[in-house]
Amino acid sequence: MNPILPTNRPAIVLVQPRIPQNVGAVGRTCAAGRAALHIVRPIPFELSDRSLKRSGMDYFDILDWRAHLGWEEAKADLAGRRLWFLTKHSRNNFYDQKFEPTDALIFGSEPAGLPEEVQCDTAGRDLRLPMPEQGARCLNLATAVAVSLYELLRQTGDLGKL
Repeated sequence: MNPILPTNRPAIVLVQPRIPQNVGAVGRTCAAGRAALHIVRPIPFELSDRSLKRSGMDYFDILDWRAHLGWEEAKADLAGRRLWFLTKHSRNNFYDQKFEPTDALIFGSEPAGLPEEVQCDTAGRDLRLPMPEQGARCLNLATAVAVSLYELLRQTGDLGKL
């Protein structure tokens, strides 16, 4: 884990993730997209679990990441960045937003979404990936992160710099 995360690149924030394999897959995506990863506790697994290793923990040595004790600590560490909260409850289309290279994309846990203490901070910065009204409820967390991060990189011109 790096003590000082880069602030000139995007950040992905996972708030209380519940599925280790998703954290591993998100770590791979962040490493590939050169984004910092913030993991907000509590989480029900160790970050060294075998399941994490199987799904991407081997990328964590090239990943800029940090685990936070809670949302307030994470928020303080993200000071100066624009925070965007992805939730299926938003009416704001993700693709209508113009992103900046240092924006932070914040995702809740797989079963519960963003906890109440985080929802209080959304202040009109909540976004939703478009989904059909009938059919799939939402994307898998790792898939939603990948779609979102790569759109941010595309918009900011950083995709071609990878």
